[in-house]
Amino acid sequence: MQESGLRAENDLDGGRQILKGKRSALFLSVCMLPLVMVATRQADAASHRSMATQGAGSRHAAQGNSSARAADGIIEDIRVSGNTRIETSTILSYMVVRPGDPFSQDDLDRSLKTLYATGLFSDVTLRREGNDLLVRVKENPVVNRIVFEGNHAAKDEDLNKVLTLKPRAVFSAETTADDRQRILQVYAQKARFSAVVTPQIVRLAHNRVDVVFKINEGPQTMIRKVAFVGNRAFSESQLAGVVSSKETAWYHFLGSSDEYNPDRVKYDAELLRRFYLRNGYVDFQVKDIKGELSSDRKSFYVTFTIDEGVRYRLGRVDIRSSLRHVPAESMRKHVELFAHQWYDGKAVQDNATDMEEFLQSEGHPFAQVHPEIARNPEKRIINLLFDISEGPRRYIERIDINGNTITQDHVVRAQLPFAEGDPYSASYKKYAKQSVQNLGFFKSSDIKDTPGSAPDRVNVAVDVVEKPTGEFSLGGGYSTDVGVIGNVGLKQHNLLGSGVDAGISGTVSMWQKQADISITDPAFMGRNLVAGADIFFIENNYQTYQNYSEGRYGITLRMGYSYNRYLSQSWNYSLIRRWVNDAWSEASWYILDQQSPSLLSQLSTTVMYDRRDNRMMPHRGYFVSVGGDFAGIGGDEDYVRGKVNGAYYIPLDDLTNSHDWTFSLRGGAGWMADWGNGRRDVIDNFYLGGNNLRGFLDGGAGPRSVGSRTGHSSEDLLGGRFMYNASAQLNFPLPYVSSMGLGGRVFVDMGSVAGVRVKTLYTDPATAGSRYTAISGDTVMPRVSAGAGVSWKSPFGLLNIDLGVPIRRSHNDRTQLLRFGFGQQF
Repeated sequence: MQESGLRAENDLDGGRQILKGKRSALFLSVCMLPLVMVATRQADAASHRSMATQGAGSRHAAQGNSSARAADGIIEDIRVSGNTRIETSTILSYMVVRPGDPFSQDDLDRSLKTLYATGLFSDVTLRREGNDLLVRVKENPVVNRIVFEGNHAAKDEDLNKVLTLKPRAVFSAETTADDRQRILQVYAQKARFSAVVTPQIVRLAHNRVDVVFKINEGPQTMIRKVAFVGNRAFSESQLAGVVSSKETAWYHFLGSSDEYNPDRVKYDAELLRRFYLRNGYVDFQVKDIKGELSSDRKSFYVTFTIDEGVRYRLGRVDIRSSLRHVPAESMRKHVELFAHQWYDGKAVQDNATDMEEFLQSEGHPFAQVHPEIARNPEKRIINLLFDISEGPRRYIERIDINGNTITQDHVVRAQLPFAEGDPYSASYKKYAKQSVQNLGFFKSSDIKDTPGSAPDRVNVAVDVVEKPTGEFSLGGGYSTDVGVIGNVGLKQHNLLGSGVDAGISGTVSMWQKQADISITDPAFMGRNLVAGADIFFIENNYQTYQNYSEGRYGITLRMGYSYNRYLSQSWNYSLIRRWVNDAWSEASWYILDQQSPSLLSQLSTTVMYDRRDNRMMPHRGYFVSVGGDFAGIGGDEDYVRGKVNGAYYIPLDDLTNSHDWTFSLRGGAGWMADWGNGRRDVIDNFYLGGNNLRGFLDGGAGPRSVGSRTGHSSEDLLGGRFMYNASAQLNFPLPYVSSMGLGGRVFVDMGSVAGVRVKTLYTDPATAGSRYTAISGDTVMPRVSAGAGVSWKSPFGLLNIDLGVPIRRSHNDRTQLLRFGFGQQF
């Protein structure tokens, strides 16, 4: 009832305003009518007198004009009433007429319209009283607050951002109507095209109002059908996999790809253009895009009308160089394209970028590589020319860091690949933005350049927007390695704006406990140097597949630096106290011999060359790492250990017409040797199985003790001093569910561990006596497995499931058919 009363009052007030506006205009017309009639009669009389007294001169004419003005009347004063907040002088400044002006109907009308146009008044009345003009106004109310009712899909703060009307501002019906449309646009972006927004006014004391937007959001408007017109080379299902807009289906409940969004549909047109360009259709065009709303306003029909054009193959690939000391033939080995392949616009641009970056790294900082194409529609080929030239010479005059309210300037400067006085090129700009964004301290970053004090000088501005860098996390999950997991952590990734990463965390699971305190400075002493330290405690209960528990605590000091964008090296020194305990009586003598604590003092280094396009989800490129460990700077262990690992990623875009297919080859090897009289603990050996050999239990492939009949009947995994492994894997999208973050893979793994390394060898019955323990599985014969897996980037965390089937194994190797892990911080 109250809402109905408010709505009725609003309607009545609106009607009053209209009637008052009309009444004011009518009143002015009636008041001015006698003045107009008098002025007309006076003008006629003056005309007759002028005709009767021809030659009277200019004095008589002047007297006639003065008499006419006197008859119209002169405004002697303007009096304003009804205003409480707005100054009288302000109101008078808006009016066209002034004291001393005649009472002109046109000027009065213009003054009335001007006062209404200010938006400050709901009603204005102009009335003549003698020679005074009376102006009566009714001020528009002031907005007390703005309230949203019924909104769930859009938050109050999101709706407030689009409103023009603000609290403590003057209320305007026109502004309120415009804001209603803006709110509807917000809901249109959320695929709610049937939303209804009704503004209501609640009047308060002291000429104040509350503005209430009552919202009926309605159901989401889903995409019923995505259709393509004009496609011949690719089927509708293939093109549907290219665009991000999807037809509504039950399995899209965790995403928004089946919600109609005009901006997403425009982006889909660009995705189609890129797709066809990658596949040789240089003349491709999107002729039209239609999003038709169904009659029930519950679904959309999206239609793309396209013109594919003809498909081109690559003809000649030439190089032209005007760069000094760079002959064209010397760059031919850097051309990654070949004649007769289907033309791929992205591959051409990537190749040009790679050549440009190579030249800049080789001492040609201003080198530019422009691909030029020449179509031959009759033969359907494109001839390609890489034009190598020297671009304009520009040097950095000044670097400005803007927007960093917390992060110190030197933290950002340390990430830039240039400094004042260095050459400046477009590729440097791209990598500078990427490096600054990779810090993780900013919501966004941008690199802008402006002309300097001379034509060859440029000023570089790094614009950033800070974001919170503190993190309190609670986590949970499950893994076949450690069982049910729970963790808690407190981190600050940008301590006091210095760029220092510090944190403390703890993890508790069924078979593992871990605590860690770490600190890392990515620009130690303002140099290209990463330094850090870790203090940790770890306790592993291996008794689900081993006959002992193992724990350790200690400290690790870390340091690393980069030679360039691709080559880096790291060092660390670890001092760790370790122990093996809770050994079962059935454990072998190799385990029982190591139950006393030991101290490890180890120095390690790793050199890595990384050319992957993405370190988290690589699609193309490769990396190679070589590392070594040296134990024996004090402590109880004396060994040296070397490791090498690498991977190569091959995109299958040309074969699959998709960016989601990748074939990868990975491999590694390690070897260790003892150089002194160290303990030779088995916990330092190489182990194979689990992540590095799917289908086998962690450490399940390799040397192990054979249970004896003298009470030590259990087998123990002992690892070895030599290991190698390799893997071939194909990653691919899963049909219909790839938009939900699901991806599949098939793989073949192989590897082996050999070379028994224990404190005392009990394989000779003559010397071992009752401690005799045979060892099996000590062979370099490869173990082989094959299988398939699924990854899901779910809203609750990353879920990995791998099913591996051993194809070739040694006797008594421990296998694991299914392996999965799941977890997420929240």
